[in-house]
Amino acid sequence: FPMSKQSIADQSAIIKLNPTQYAHILDNNSNVTRIIIGPKTHARQDHEMKLLGPEEMVLVPPRCYCIVKNPVKRDDKGDVSVDSRGQARLSYGEEEVRMAGQPFPLYPGEELIQLPTPLTIVPSQAALRLSAIRDFDDKVAGDEWLFTGPATYTPRVEVRVLGTVLATIVRPGTALRLRARQALRDAAGRERQAGEEWLMRAAGAYLPGVHEALVEVVLPMVLTPRLAIHLRARRTFVDALGRQRRAGEEWLFTSEDCETHIQDVHEEVVNASLDIVTLARNQYCTVRNPWDDEGRPQMGRLDLRRGERAFFLKPGEELVGGRILDVVVLGPDEALLLRATQPFTDAGDVARTPGDRWTVVGPCEYVPPVEVEVVKRYRAIPLDETEGIYVRNIKTGAVEMVIGRTYLLGPDEELWEKQLSPEVEDLLAMPHNDTKGVKVADMARAGGGRDKTRVVTYRTPHNSALQVYDYRQKSSRVVWGPGLVMLAPDEQFTILSLSGGKPKKQNQIHALSLSLGPDFMTDVVVVETSDHARLQIQLSYNWKFDIDSHSRNMEDAAKIFQVPDFIGDACKAIASRVRGAVAAASFDDFHKNSAEIIRVAVFGRDADGHIKDAFHFPSNKLVITNIDIQSVEPVDQRTRDALSYSVQQAIEITTKSQEASARHDAERKAQEAVGVLERQKLKDEIEAEQTRRALLELQVRRQLQAACLPAAALGAHTAVQIATVFIITAGT
Repeated sequence: FPMSKQSIADQSAIIKLNPTQYAHILDNNSNVTRIIIGPKTHARQDHEMKLLGPEEMVLVPPRCYCIVKNPVKRDDKGDVSVDSRGQARLSYGEEEVRMAGQPFPLYPGEELIQLPTPLTIVPSQAALRLSAIRDFDDKVAGDEWLFTGPATYTPRVEVRVLGTVLATIVRPGTALRLRARQALRDAAGRERQAGEEWLMRAAGAYLPGVHEALVEVVLPMVLTPRLAIHLRARRTFVDALGRQRRAGEEWLFTSEDCETHIQDVHEEVVNASLDIVTLARNQYCTVRNPWDDEGRPQMGRLDLRRGERAFFLKPGEELVGGRILDVVVLGPDEALLLRATQPFTDAGDVARTPGDRWTVVGPCEYVPPVEVEVVKRYRAIPLDETEGIYVRNIKTGAVEMVIGRTYLLGPDEELWEKQLSPEVEDLLAMPHNDTKGVKVADMARAGGGRDKTRVVTYRTPHNSALQVYDYRQKSSRVVWGPGLVMLAPDEQFTILSLSGGKPKKQNQIHALSLSLGPDFMTDVVVVETSDHARLQIQLSYNWKFDIDSHSRNMEDAAKIFQVPDFIGDACKAIASRVRGAVAAASFDDFHKNSAEIIRVAVFGRDADGHIKDAFHFPSNKLVITNIDIQSVEPVDQRTRDALSYSVQQAIEITTKSQEASARHDAERKAQEAVGVLERQKLKDEIEAEQTRRALLELQVRRQLQAACLPAAALGAHTAVQIATVFIITAGT
């Protein structure tokens, strides 16, 4: 044994050992280490060396154990076996468990690998999981078993403790899910294969077997009258209610079956909280793929269910549309359009075939059967005397107009949409549509939607006319304003496309109604005089249609609409006459007599040589009653510039003349003012001198009076002299 420096230095000759001590002595001659046990006093020889000691013997208390590695061998009597040299024989690589007893020494080569340790106490409802690491008795290396309590476990070197297994309390209504690690027989005596799982439902403490693994504690799923559990079988088995379930089969557990349910290992929970479907008295639903009374699903069928009732949807069942519907409550002015999808007999014992259409008219409550499709729900349409709708019969295709009464569509009728041209739609949508029409540029900005099923109406303005054409009858009618036009299904408005702008251009104004006048229109005409002066004349014409408001007839109506663009036609005719008349006159003559020349050209003269009052158009009864010349301007730029220059020069001359006259008047008035001022200054100076003289006289008199008082005693001659001096002084 290797010795430390302290052991080599502590080589006393006498070794004293107590009764519970021992020491190891090495004989250097034989190289044998022996043990000496107290009580003893040993005299060490020169060839001996103390390797260990004195050391206390190993004391194992009661209910304890220790483990010694490389223990000594013993004979049948229990004595230590030694060789011929006295060396104790060891079992190298072995271990020995030593229990409580007399203290014992460790022989040379022995090692205490585990100090005295209390024995393991296994309580009740617990066990030690043991494994054999070598063959002994009836055990083979690798075997595992449980050492169940309550007991005290005595360890063996052939056995290894893998762990402690505790019992699991199985409460009422719960279960343990177990899995077999290998083939075994469970607590109920059933054979289980490796990997198989099962439930332990018995209430109480359960200690899993050595080859059983606790997967989980299965808690119960509580069932209420409004909740159910949707399950699916993973394999064929018998459930907790004793019913055989086939692999893939689905079913429901409700509160009628049991209050709680523990999921079996062969069950798969599809939906753990399936809500109940509750229908009120005024509700219904349609279930697809319903189950029959024997619990078999009827795939592809439909089942109508009406409240009051509550039910769970069985596996495979589903609500059509995914929702509960309200019973259709029809008012007195409502109806349902129905269509049969399957042959059946309705509540009125009427046989219906697929495709049949009929209506149910209120007031009533209606639940459509599964063989019936609700096409639409609609109301009766109330109509005033000036309102109407277009109704089309889907069987015959005939379209009629219903006006002035409340109308409920029949099963073979539908609302018909009357199509109008985009121009008419724009004109009807204009907020301020009158007899003057609408400009084409403004029509593009017109907006608004029209209900095309309603009868097209148009209020014809006062003193106007509107033409409507019937394409079926191939005839037209004229409505005189004020009036209301209601288009029949085959009628269309006649759009008036009139000229507009200055000068007039075609297709500038669209209108539905034609104004009968009186009104005016303005045009610009370019003419050329006999001396080749080109002038631009802006003329305004007053016009009207020669129609008697009391005796309007179809002949008059037909004539006023014979000319599509009466404005353009009239302006062209008048412009032609004006150009011809101006071409025969010189510029100076036309400039002096423009009004007479134009009026004579347009109206002409009667037999007496007087200018007529009107210009008639017999084709459409249009009458021009007056012409106003608003402006005359030269067309040639040079002529216009020369005329403008001459006018400007005349204005400048007049202005300068007025400025000179004004300046002369101003100078004259200034000189007169200076003379008056000078005269006034002279008058003021004279008055000032006169006032000054009077003042001096007064001052002299006062001084004389003041001087005469002290000289009363003097003579008269002296007084006169003094007065003379004062007068001279005052004058100076």
